Amino acid sequence: MFARRIGMVVMGLTLVSTAAFAAAGNKPRSVNAREHRQAERIRNGVKNDELTRAELDRLKADEAAVRAEERVYRQSGNGLNKREYGDLERDLNRTSREIYRAKHNNHERPAAQ
Repeated sequence: MFARRIGMVVMGLTLVSTAAFAAAGNKPRSVNAREHRQAERIRNGVKNDELTRAELDRLKADEAAVRAEERVYRQSGNGLNKREYGDLERDLNRTSREIYRAKHNNHERPAAQ
């Protein structure tokens, strides 16, 4: 009877931990990982002529502001606390939306002369 209960507990924990890892697999692991992915999206937008020079400049300024804010947060203590992480996530979400809109607004870069 006792062995059966232990077996059920182990099986339950295995299922719960598997589900937790699967759910966490879709989330970015860090602020830096998101910053790198967004920079790659911007580079792809430039390469595919989806971003104008003005859009590129604005997106780079947004990225620089997020990096500067992160640097200030990290220097103020031991890493990021929950509020700081949430603030950076909000800023990264905003920048991500701006990247999408800039890439999909049908503005074309002027032809090189």
